[in-house]
Amino acid sequence: MTAVLLTGHGDTDRLVLRHDVPVPAPRAGEVLIRVAASAVNNTDINMRIGWYSKKIGVETSAAGGIEPDAEDASWSGVPLHFPRIQGADVCGHVVAVGAGVDPGRIGERVLVRNMLRSYVDFRPYECWTFGSEIDGGFAQFTVAPSREVYAVNCDWSDAELASIPCAWSTAENMLHRAGVGAERVLVTGASGGVGSAAVQLARRRGATVIALAGAAKADEVRALGADQVIDRGADLVRTLGRNSIDVVIDMVGGPGFPQLLDVLRPGGRYAAAGAIAGPICSLDLRTVYLKDLTLYGCTFQEDAVFANLIRYIEAGEIRPVVARTYPLAEIARAQADFLTKAHTGKLVLIPPKVSE
Repeated sequence: MTAVLLTGHGDTDRLVLRHDVPVPAPRAGEVLIRVAASAVNNTDINMRIGWYSKKIGVETSAAGGIEPDAEDASWSGVPLHFPRIQGADVCGHVVAVGAGVDPGRIGERVLVRNMLRSYVDFRPYECWTFGSEIDGGFAQFTVAPSREVYAVNCDWSDAELASIPCAWSTAENMLHRAGVGAERVLVTGASGGVGSAAVQLARRRGATVIALAGAAKADEVRALGADQVIDRGADLVRTLGRNSIDVVIDMVGGPGFPQLLDVLRPGGRYAAAGAIAGPICSLDLRTVYLKDLTLYGCTFQEDAVFANLIRYIEAGEIRPVVARTYPLAEIARAQADFLTKAHTGKLVLIPPKVSE
């Protein structure tokens, strides 16, 4: 099959397109999926450059050329095994099943839960990330545990469906953890894949959504359902006022982090699942304890999170934004475009069609 192999930490020259990669065979409890589309995510780039290593203290776009410590450069904090087929997102069709799996699954149109729990016996706060601890979706075929492969019935395009697993589960998980309801929610990075999902998902929960995004994207973010869009460089305290927000959903971090806590009301909640403006922030603990704030770090996902997304899709309650699609062979260009942050929504890779 055709696949992109990540051969080591580094620049895009470490992404090698091959046409002679063996098609994986599903083991007991697994299914083989013919991949129709796989979206680009920040985590793919972070994993490639080794950004998760504590040795790197800058945002993704500034980390090029910094040599990571390979020992802690992955989601799980253990060395990544190369070569690895990345790609946390998979939309496709089941074409074969392993022992113990109902053959009736063959032909289903499916999404793969990107935070896999089967391989760690469903222990809390443990997970394997699709495309990290095991091979993922940047290929014509992939395998995944049957019980974490969800059939989806909808009229969406493959590119739209492939936009869901990583970004939307990240957003839904933050809202789930923070218990978001009909309250004032501030979403950072609102034009990105996770941020644009969080805007829609928060609105679905009845929230009043204030979104942070570049001024050029304000209309697009407002069209997603944001009640108010604020330029990402604005003074939040001056614009919103102190103690004016119930929940902050943050993918950005960086130097703007202190103001996010300043605008939270006493008893407010902050949820983080990214740091695209940089992982090192200034934190005044007096703000945390004097305002009785709750801070959530959000990686592990309870089973309800992905099941919720499938339900929302089939009920027609959400719809992702696809900014552009690329052939799989153009993965380096897609990742370069992703880092410019000039788009709203998702960039999606399409593998070459498989001869029947």
